[in-house]
Amino acid sequence: MPNPLSVDLDHILDYTRDLWEQMRGNRVFVTGGTGFFGCWLLESLCWANDHLNLRASVSVLTRNPQAFARKVPHLAAHPAIRLYIGDVRSFEFPSGEFSCVIHAATELSAQIHGENPLLMLDTIIAGTRRALEFAKHCGTANFLLTSSGAVYGKQPVDLTHIPEEYVGTQDQLDPRSAYGEGKRLAEHLCVLYAQQYGVHIKIARCFTFVGPYSPLDIHFAIGDFIRDGLKGGPIRINGDGTPFRSYLYAADLAIWLWTILFKGKSCFSYNVGSDEALTIVDLANLVAEQFEPRPQIEIERKQVNGLAGERYIPSIERVHREFGLRPTIGLTEAVRRTSAWFRCSIGG
Repeated sequence: MPNPLSVDLDHILDYTRDLWEQMRGNRVFVTGGTGFFGCWLLESLCWANDHLNLRASVSVLTRNPQAFARKVPHLAAHPAIRLYIGDVRSFEFPSGEFSCVIHAATELSAQIHGENPLLMLDTIIAGTRRALEFAKHCGTANFLLTSSGAVYGKQPVDLTHIPEEYVGTQDQLDPRSAYGEGKRLAEHLCVLYAQQYGVHIKIARCFTFVGPYSPLDIHFAIGDFIRDGLKGGPIRINGDGTPFRSYLYAADLAIWLWTILFKGKSCFSYNVGSDEALTIVDLANLVAEQFEPRPQIEIERKQVNGLAGERYIPSIERVHREFGLRPTIGLTEAVRRTSAWFRCSIGG
């Protein structure tokens, strides 16, 4: 059967074609292969593998191979993919050499973050340490950490876009800082392994995204809005709708992550996301336009006059300067493609 993501995967290949020679005949180890990032990395890798005859293979760490096969049966059946059963915090090391380790395992559940921040923190730190130990063990040439813009803490209202040089201000005494603090420490662990063991570390600080495989049942506004639209509405805004966000489409995300893995400097961080800001209210209206009839929008709280909207927007000057990267697919088209993919998935 034709891949419903073929247009996106051709687009990714067009922008990454010169990178894939580094993967020819090599093995890759991926954690978090069943998540949003992982699915797009595996889709694009298998697409390049098939179209360029790379003869590469990828081992995907998973706790539940049956769940992986149900979610992405075409990937589970792909000859280049091997499922490797284990927990990211304690998995046994597979034998053989691996040219790349991609550590994309992150628990993003709002319930776990709110009810068990210790589990959140432990999974991030212990999982990163275990992945780094494996990279050291197998002598990998490249290690990619998918970190987060959460490492910066709350964005100051007078800072329109967060650059990588911004140190950030986490509140260590706030249990809600578990995710951001965990990612900060994960980055620090990576730098220590690079210094002590020579592991080539690439760090992608990821912001907010949209695309097929986006989770529709956790705390991301755009996923919630698309879910509400698919149900016929109303689209509900939990808050006053004034915060500013930006969204990068999944195909661009894959292009950027592969570029950072193969061309990024060791122990450098790179923001990954769009720098085009819009309010949550504007986002809800943009999503609503993709559905017919247009669903109503409900806003939970009234805006407080004079109160500036909170921001979470990256500066992407570093990736543009070093790699020439910019978003190639606009948000309206990104939402259209995402909504269409979910309609087909639900219909199937």
